[in-house]
Amino acid sequence: MIRDRCAVFGTLAPSEDVARLIFFGLYALQHRGQESSGIVVSDGQQLKRHASAGLVSQVFDEQSLARLGGFAGIGHNRYSTMGSSTVANAQPLIVSGEACTLALAHNGNIINSLELREELEERGFEFRTTTDSEVIANLILASPGKDWCDRVAFAMRRLIGAYSLTLLTTDMLIAVRDPLGVRPLCLGYVGPNPVVASETCALDHIGARFEKDLAPGEILALTADGVRSQVVSGSPRRAACVFEYIYLARPDSILEDKLVYDTRQQMGARLWQEYPVDADLVVGVPDSAIPAAIGYSDASGIPFCEGLLKNRYVGRTFISPDQRLRDLGVQLKFNPLKEVIAGQRLVIIDDSIVRGTTTPHVVALLRRAGAKEIHLRICAPPIQHPCFLGVDMATEWELIATRKSIEEIRDHIQADSLGYISLDGLLSSVGRSRESLCMACFTGEYPVPVQMGLDKFALETAP
Repeated sequence: MIRDRCAVFGTLAPSEDVARLIFFGLYALQHRGQESSGIVVSDGQQLKRHASAGLVSQVFDEQSLARLGGFAGIGHNRYSTMGSSTVANAQPLIVSGEACTLALAHNGNIINSLELREELEERGFEFRTTTDSEVIANLILASPGKDWCDRVAFAMRRLIGAYSLTLLTTDMLIAVRDPLGVRPLCLGYVGPNPVVASETCALDHIGARFEKDLAPGEILALTADGVRSQVVSGSPRRAACVFEYIYLARPDSILEDKLVYDTRQQMGARLWQEYPVDADLVVGVPDSAIPAAIGYSDASGIPFCEGLLKNRYVGRTFISPDQRLRDLGVQLKFNPLKEVIAGQRLVIIDDSIVRGTTTPHVVALLRRAGAKEIHLRICAPPIQHPCFLGVDMATEWELIATRKSIEEIRDHIQADSLGYISLDGLLSSVGRSRESLCMACFTGEYPVPVQMGLDKFALETAP
C-alpha cells in the first residue's frame, strides 16, 4: 500500500470561528493522513494547541474546539513519513527560541534532516520529537533575517527535499511551498479571509473560493494588512509528484488547473488503447481507481460495474482484529458482488502495484466469487524505486517490480493478463511535461540527490 502523506491547512479569519473552520478543512483532507490530527491557533498573545492520535473526528469535540479561540490558526493530519506514529510526533508542532515562538505543520520529507539536526544540536537546540518537521522549525528559528519571511527564505536554501508548510506566530500566518513544488498547496478565500490548504477539495467543503496554487518556492505572509508574496529562487527544475494525480489527491481536487477525476479517467482510456481485451465488465478497485475504470469503460464500450465494494472504515480504527479476522486479510476491506461477477470476464483497474502482497488476494477474492477471467490494468507504470520525498511507499528490495518481470508479476498475482500504463501514456493523461513532474519511483531519476539508505526512523537513532 502507498501511504502519504500529511495534510496542512491554515486561515487568518478574525470574523470566523477559526478552530471550527480548520476542523472542517482537516475533515476534508482526512485521506492525506489518519494517524494523528492537530490544530494550533493564535489569539494575538499566545499560541494554543490541541493534538492527538486518531482521526479528526476522534481528536476534536465541541469542548476542545471551544478552547481554541483565536483570529488565525493552522491544522495538520499526519501519516508518518519521518518518525514513528507516536503522539509526541503529532503536528502542528510548537517550538520556541529567544523571545519568539513558532508553530509549524509540514507535508513532505527533508532528505538532509539528520545532517541539519546534528548541526542544530551543536548550536544548543533541543529536540522533543523524531520528525524532520521539528528540524525545519528549529532551522527557521536559527536563521537570520529582519522578519519571519526572511528567516524562512534563508532556511529554504538549506533544506533539501519536499515541503509544503503552514507556519503560525502570534500575529502572522505563513504558507510555504518548496522550490521543486513536489507537494500541492493552494490559496483561497472565505469572504475576505485567506485560507491555505493542501488540496482544493478542502476549500470547497468550507465554502471558500479558489484563488491560486502557490508557485514552487513561494512564501505567502498572511497578516491583518493583507497577503504578501515572495518567491525563493532555486533550481529551474520542477518536480510535482505524479502520484498526486494517480492516487494521493482526492478526485474532486484541482491540481495545476487539472481536475484529478478527469486525469484518472484519461488514464483508464489510455489503458484501453494500450491493452485492449475482450471482456464483459470493467471493475475499479475502490476508491482511487474508480474514475480510471469509468474511463476504460467509456473508451472500450465494456460496461462498468461496481463489482468490489469497500468497507471504508477498515484500517481507521484503534481496535485491532483478532487472529481469525486478521487471517481474512483483504476480505475485511473488500466484498465482491458475487451475483454480478460470477461467470464474467473482468477487467480490473487498480492505481498501482507496490509490494505485490495485496493484489493476489484481490484476484483470489474475485476468483472465489466466480469470475471467469481477470485482466488487470494498472494506472501507474511499474514502481521500481523508493520515494524519498514524502510518500511512505516501500524500500527498494520490497518493490515487486525490481525483482520480477511483468510476466512474472502476472504469474505471481494469478491474473489472466496484466498491463501497466506506459510513461508516455501517463504523461499524456496528466497533461504535463516530464520535466515538470517527479517520476523517480518509475525511472530512478530523482530531482535532488538522495541518500538511498535513508529510512523513516533515521532521526530515532540520532545521537
